[in-house]
Amino acid sequence: MIIDKLENIEKYASLNPLFTQAIEFLKSQDLNSLEIGKTELKGKDLLVNVAQTKPKAKEDAKLETHRDFIDIQIPLSGTEVMGYTAAKDCIPADAPYNAEKDITFFEGLAESYIEVKPGMFAIFFPQDGHAPGITPSGVKKVIVKVKA
Repeated sequence: MIIDKLENIEKYASLNPLFTQAIEFLKSQDLNSLEIGKTELKGKDLLVNVAQTKPKAKEDAKLETHRDFIDIQIPLSGTEVMGYTAAKDCIPADAPYNAEKDITFFEGLAESYIEVKPGMFAIFFPQDGHAPGITPSGVKKVIVKVKA
């Protein structure tokens, strides 16, 4: 997991071959004016999803992991709290891995939480269990899905 300010995102370009294209897109856009919806930047390997979340409490935020994709999450309209637990420490839930959505959900609360404010981003790799979307009023956000 990486948490940093958006102004530093270029420093992470070398972590994945697709990060450079993702970063170029993020830097070339007025993120706040992006419409809700999904955009393919490089087929199914690099997607941008602009979403509006609903209010969610920590108790309602399920830990999740992705096998095939890395998430770059950027809150736009307000502070979003994101939970973190290393995937190896997550407690399996009854729900199996969903290959179509590339997601596995887990039981219990995250081990730690961090506030991610507008102007910041979080990167979650396949080994990172995360519980995003914790906000009292919901938040508009950008989620970049990068093939791992």
